Amino acid sequence: MILRNLVRVLPAMGLLLLSQVQADVSSPKPNILFIMADDLGKEWISCYGAEDIETPHIDTLAAGGMKFHNAWSMPQCTPSRASLLTGTYPWRNGWVNHWDVPRWGVGYFDWKQPENMTFARLMKDLGYATCAAGKWQINDFRIEPQAMKKHGFDDWAMWTGYETGVKASADRYFDPYVHTPEGSRTLEGEFGPDVFADRLISFMKDHRDEPMCLYFPMVLPHGPFTTTPDEPDAEGNLPKHKAMVRHVDKLVGRLVAALDELGLRDRTVVIFTTDNGSGSGVTGTRNGRKVKGGKAKENEAGVCAPFIVNAPGRVPAGVETDALTDFSDLLPTFVELGGGKVPEELDIDGVSIAPVILGKAKDSGREWIMALGHGPAVLDAEGVRGKVDFATRVIRDKCHKVWVSSERKIIRLHDLNEDPFEETNLIDSDQAAHRAALEKFRKVVASLPEKDARPRYEPRAANPWDRKRK
Repeated sequence: MILRNLVRVLPAMGLLLLSQVQADVSSPKPNILFIMADDLGKEWISCYGAEDIETPHIDTLAAGGMKFHNAWSMPQCTPSRASLLTGTYPWRNGWVNHWDVPRWGVGYFDWKQPENMTFARLMKDLGYATCAAGKWQINDFRIEPQAMKKHGFDDWAMWTGYETGVKASADRYFDPYVHTPEGSRTLEGEFGPDVFADRLISFMKDHRDEPMCLYFPMVLPHGPFTTTPDEPDAEGNLPKHKAMVRHVDKLVGRLVAALDELGLRDRTVVIFTTDNGSGSGVTGTRNGRKVKGGKAKENEAGVCAPFIVNAPGRVPAGVETDALTDFSDLLPTFVELGGGKVPEELDIDGVSIAPVILGKAKDSGREWIMALGHGPAVLDAEGVRGKVDFATRVIRDKCHKVWVSSERKIIRLHDLNEDPFEETNLIDSDQAAHRAALEKFRKVVASLPEKDARPRYEPRAANPWDRKRK
């Protein structure tokens, strides 16, 4: 795939232009429910071969829908979220490393920047009611309480992220500190994951007669390890992790059941995925092999996410696909499902996979996908930036995967069909297929900017909790 318009400066009026999505009014408008677990690798999803746990509700989605084997997230929280919201890779949107805005201050996901157009704003222009519940973490709600609305959501219930100086804000599970349109407060006696699912279900009930785009970035099963209402006696990190994953599965089942009860199931596209691999503190067994959590790593355990799409009567049932896709594809996919077209003024890297998930195409047409972005960002005199000018990254096609250094050099080549755990580096191989793969990926690397973009945001007054430049 050739990236279009690698470097483009949008005009000042772009913010207005980009909010006007071209709609195809003749197309039906299915609801979209996008569920994204936080820190959960394939080794904890039984339909992907997990042996240490059962996830029956997620498995049912896969059995009645489409299961992807070659879907990539980014390696860590912020890069994944920025990519899926904007349809762009971290090297373009600037969030090439993790940046916990409420905790560290300074930077933020700025709605005023044309490049930060979100899928929620585009879907609203297509007539969708939009709701988000769960984890956001890329704005500080103390500074801008209406950040979610400005990013395109009609309603929301979000864990605030840990706000430096606000002790209660550390809690996302029991007695969670939750931000809604009414403000932020502790919900005593509540369990955060259930609060967020309840909000989405309530929104479904209120908007059942109009198309809905629902975003559920779960807080589960991210640390700290905790018990759940169903398993209050779990002790130890691994038993607690398993309890948290089972609660993920339970919430998936609750949401699907709510769609059934409301008569919305046959016109709702449900997508289940995760933002990156599991935390390194847990090891699961998948297809007979121990897999250590790959969060913040560029190996397959860190970036090859479970990705399941289900919609009875719309998405073919019982399909497994090797089609390539990554998180940059979500924005254009949602827009196409909603009957629209991404504005030409908006430079994105993703390609819609709507034809694949609707059974109209067997492949995504992507020649390669990419993942990058791990570890914390840094500060300089101008604010937040990546740790280096060119972040390390991985690129793959259906067979081969390369690792690219910060010097823009390919340092590892793997045949994922023969070596799924990336144990044999083929960089010095003389085989024609390996040399051809290296040449292909070198051209891709050469097409990328020499320096990654910086996050785009307007500077604001300093806060007492802002991280200082070292």
